[in-house]
Amino acid sequence: MNWIADNLGTILVGAVLLAIVISICVHLIKKKKKTGSTCGCGCSECSISSICHKN
Repeated sequence: MNWIADNLGTILVGAVLLAIVISICVHLIKKKKKTGSTCGCGCSECSISSICHKN
């Protein structure tokens, strides 16, 4: 129990960073499912769309 009290600041910062990373991943997954792309622009205007979509 003393270890947790000694490292509470590090644990809290780690938990906040983990929550941020998880929220970014969830956002990217939702965007990928919704638009089919995570780059933020339309595929018709993308200079490397031939690499992403080979068909």
